[in-house]
Amino acid sequence: MDKKIKIVYEDDNLLVVDKPAFLVTTKERANEKNTLEDYLIENRKNDLPRNGIVHRLDKGTSGLILVAKNEKALDSLKSQFKQRTVKKKYYCLVSGDVSFEGDINAPISRSKYGFSKFAVDVDGKVARTLFKLVAKYRKNNKVYSLLDVDLKTGRTHQIRVHFNYLKWPLVGDKLYGGEVDVLNRPFLHSHKITFIHPTTGEEMTFELEMAQDLIEALEKYEKI
Repeated sequence: MDKKIKIVYEDDNLLVVDKPAFLVTTKERANEKNTLEDYLIENRKNDLPRNGIVHRLDKGTSGLILVAKNEKALDSLKSQFKQRTVKKKYYCLVSGDVSFEGDINAPISRSKYGFSKFAVDVDGKVARTLFKLVAKYRKNNKVYSLLDVDLKTGRTHQIRVHFNYLKWPLVGDKLYGGEVDVLNRPFLHSHKITFIHPTTGEEMTFELEMAQDLIEALEKYEKI
């Protein structure tokens, strides 16, 4: 596998992995190759479904993923996700002059207008996204907002769908109408995760700096 996978933390029960952008998380098709799951099978093989990967990030999203190494850890971590006690934070850059903080509470379902897309829909599943402003930027007389997002639910494409719904698409997110002149993937990075260790009961938090390609993209904007 040509993509470098960084192990952020490892013990006998779990791994915390830094997934690079453009790497698919799990093998959804039998012939799919070069996924994070493949890497784990080659380097940290276990007998768990999806080799213990507890949750996913979109292919174009970088950042932190939890991986269980045994059944007890998998059951505990999956339960924490189901109960929504795992805290996940993301950085994203959106097109728009965004308020200092906000709470997006809008249900999501599969889009009626594109198989690979999702959309806000009154009949969809509950989805809630909190955000705080980190910084504002300008480029070509347009304002952009760097946000720290607190994901309260984990719907597919949730952050991308919610901000597109508010007419603030993520920079680089072609699927949802984002600008692609400075970045060829959604400006979205899972930078912080907090959970309870499945055997010790200790609260654990891991943080990452922003991915290098996102840092380089920001340098093309003027901070205001």
